[in-house]
Amino acid sequence: MVQDKTLSNRIVDLINYMLLLIFGLAAVLPFFYVIAVSFTDPAEVAKGGLILFPKKFSLAAYEYIFSTNVLLRSLGVSVYITVVGTLINLVFTSLMAYPLAKPHLRGRQVILLGVLFTMLFSGGLIPTYFVVKAVGLTNTLWSLMIPGAISGFNLIVLKNFFQSIPEGLEDSAKIDGCNDFGVLMRIVIPLSMPAMATFALFYAVGHWNTFFSAIIYINDNKLWPVQVLLREVVIMAQSRIGDTEMDEALIQPLTIRMAVIVFATLPILVVYPFLQKHFAKGVLLGSIKG
Repeated sequence: MVQDKTLSNRIVDLINYMLLLIFGLAAVLPFFYVIAVSFTDPAEVAKGGLILFPKKFSLAAYEYIFSTNVLLRSLGVSVYITVVGTLINLVFTSLMAYPLAKPHLRGRQVILLGVLFTMLFSGGLIPTYFVVKAVGLTNTLWSLMIPGAISGFNLIVLKNFFQSIPEGLEDSAKIDGCNDFGVLMRIVIPLSMPAMATFALFYAVGHWNTFFSAIIYINDNKLWPVQVLLREVVIMAQSRIGDTEMDEALIQPLTIRMAVIVFATLPILVVYPFLQKHFAKGVLLGSIKG
């Protein structure tokens, strides 16, 4: 392919490269700033100015935030919510999607219409809170997992995926003595692992980033996930999460906030590169193939 080297095209390419560079720097520089400030000596940070590289390296902020078990406890809560909540999502979504994938199910269209209705309209924040409170889920971790056990969109996409599985496989399993639950567990689920992995990733990211539901339903700060603690430190300026007996010179609110941001962001950054391909698969799930 012969490239056009005219002056006008070179100018356009140069402008494109400059815009991409500017947008790239705008996306990357905040991360460099957060990391650099978190590793900078509190006395240097107190002087002000833009810090993109620590002039005086220090681990004081990390020593402070890890001087108590507050952050580690919140991390444990987030991991628990993410793992258990994702399992609940996959179990409930699969158990509902499988029967809806059967054309002979009575009332199937009515149920699907109800699912579609929930995607377009919701009961609202206050009615949902009263329902959660009425069933006794407030101030428990179940309030962060049960109310959103099934995503309407994921349910419909998974139903369409189940429908694409040849019926002959299920018929053969039933001839060999499998019931419907056995067909689901031994045939349908194993063949649907790419879809299940994708939905597991979507659900897990949603649970890991949850904070609004925790603010509404949970009053005990010992049950706060790490994102709520991050909100308290960064937005609400509550930096006293470490040992109050530490030297005041080592306590710089800005470095503490940046250290907490790094701590809360690092787990998902470490996991994401290994799961990135599932996001691409998720875009294609349920699409029309021609």
